[in-house]
Amino acid sequence: MADIPASKITPCLWFNGEAEAAADFYVSLLPGSRIVHIQLNAVDAPSGPKGSVLAVVFELAGQRFLAFNGGMTMEFTHAISLQIDCDDQAEVDRLWAAFTAEGRAEQCGWVRDRWGVAWQIVPKRLNALLMDPDPDRAGRALAAVLEMVKPDIAAIERAVDGG
Repeated sequence: MADIPASKITPCLWFNGEAEAAADFYVSLLPGSRIVHIQLNAVDAPSGPKGSVLAVVFELAGQRFLAFNGGMTMEFTHAISLQIDCDDQAEVDRLWAAFTAEGRAEQCGWVRDRWGVAWQIVPKRLNALLMDPDPDRAGRALAAVLEMVKPDIAAIERAVDGG
């Protein structure tokens, strides 16, 4: 992989034999995403037999990641999650449906994919409302999203406006 330019920091996601499937799924969701390189095991290893996938370098909307088949199951926790800033409700809905099809919905815009990776599906509009210079409006935005599972931009805006 020496000829593949690397990001300064590349998050590594640990899988047990499903690194390629996960990377394929992730790159299918976001424009500007691609598989960069698939590294095969050169010898039999804890991650799998010679010739099986060891690691997949991929980019999500320009951010470099590594999906690694570590040879054992490691659980993902909320201690780290991946946030996707969505342009509109249609993008929130599309990503929500994709992640929850085999994963599960959680509170406040969080979802877990089928491998257990935590994702935050966040409307850009929500970020703007949370940073409103009026602390009452920002507080109403936060209170609204805390009551939601999937973010609803229109409902958040109504709450911010006092509706």
